[in-house]
Amino acid sequence: MSKLKLPSALVGVDWLAGHLDTENLVLLDASVPPIAPFTRQKLPESQPARHLPGALRFDYDKDICDQQSSLPHMMPDVDLFSEKVRELGIDADSAVVVYDDIGVYASPRAWWMFRAMGHDNVAVLNGGAVAWHQAGLSLVDKLEDKSARPGNFQGGLRPGLFCDALAVYELLNDNSSLILDARSEGRFAGRDPEPRPNLRGGHMPGARCMPFQQVLDDIYLKPAEELRRLFADVAPGQKLVFTCGSGLSACILTLAAWQADLTDLSVYDGSWSEWGQPGKLPVVAGA
Repeated sequence: MSKLKLPSALVGVDWLAGHLDTENLVLLDASVPPIAPFTRQKLPESQPARHLPGALRFDYDKDICDQQSSLPHMMPDVDLFSEKVRELGIDADSAVVVYDDIGVYASPRAWWMFRAMGHDNVAVLNGGAVAWHQAGLSLVDKLEDKSARPGNFQGGLRPGLFCDALAVYELLNDNSSLILDARSEGRFAGRDPEPRPNLRGGHMPGARCMPFQQVLDDIYLKPAEELRRLFADVAPGQKLVFTCGSGLSACILTLAAWQADLTDLSVYDGSWSEWGQPGKLPVVAGA
């Protein structure tokens, strides 16, 4: 049997339902509770079954992350990522589909982590478990405990897909790059408090506010043509750097830009959880 190659970075529930029995398909639940409240369709609270059949947990918030960092869910090194992914039964040729339980929210970061580690055969389920449920497809009440066998995955870090504060600082006055902030306009301007304590309000000099909800239709990522219009003012060859509160919703914008055919993309991993700390990194308050 030929190995499954995912058609794009985003797949729908109908496509996934038709390929569930494919030998090299691996389903990962990458759900992370949102730190700031927002309204969208959700699975009913009374619904005990909340997981796709056969899915395994991909916990980048507490497990597959830099355990030594005080910042939330920072990227782990190659060895830790590879070890954890092998435990999930993932091979070099696995077709990995990631989803979360509130649509398109936490899953794009898992998608970008795999790409940053050299694995391109990975996609996000558009609409996540909510769309699966609304399509009348069955959910289960438990994730799989572990893979039946270890995989042979070995990551190789691609430089630049995640960047640090120094790299962002050096780009602040560089017209060949554009920093897009996925936080709300209120947080960007410093009018609204940050949900994490002891952070300054405002944004990086020269950054542009692009709240991640702009690229979504409720639980779904917008169609590619609409996303191209949202990114229409990106200059040819311009590098896009995405930031947010903790490097999670920045990846929603990254997926949107990818679907809009932009490829020179980077996520500031520490995001405002790092930049907003008291210190010398420059902060602008106001619109």
